[in-house]
Amino acid sequence: MQKAVLVVMGSDSDFPVMEPCLKTLDSFQIPYQVRICSAHRSPAAAARLAQNAAGDGFSVIIAAAGLAAHLPGVIAAWTSLPVIGVPIKTGALAGQDALLAIVQMPAGIPVATVAIDGAANAAILAVQILAIASPGLQTRLAEHKAALAASVAERQDRLDKKIAERV
Repeated sequence: MQKAVLVVMGSDSDFPVMEPCLKTLDSFQIPYQVRICSAHRSPAAAARLAQNAAGDGFSVIIAAAGLAAHLPGVIAAWTSLPVIGVPIKTGALAGQDALLAIVQMPAGIPVATVAIDGAANAAILAVQILAIASPGLQTRLAEHKAALAASVAERQDRLDKKIAERV
């Protein structure tokens, strides 16, 4: 069985932002589990979750948080698995604080960071990491990229028609 992705959110209120991540993982047939854990309210649980992740069969962790957004860094401090951080747009700074908190990790504790609310890209990055050891996933990624290119060509065709209709 394909090893899974652990998706960790600081709160259930992060679910609407993280749903595209789950849908993307589903589209690549990547098994995952979702957990809520707070770096500040349940730090011991966050440490246990991260420490046990590899032994529980996970290969990549995606961690999402807003505001101070320490969850991805705390998770990364307790595991050697790759951690992908998703800053959540919330609060007075609209996610800028979360982005900076996640991306500014000290040497030795990296967290790959996607855009604010970039949950779908976090999933794609996790798929790319897993695909290193999976020819099947490499094929599905190539198909995904080909579909993206085809969608751009379709958009060009639609634009060309709109422009031609103006004349």
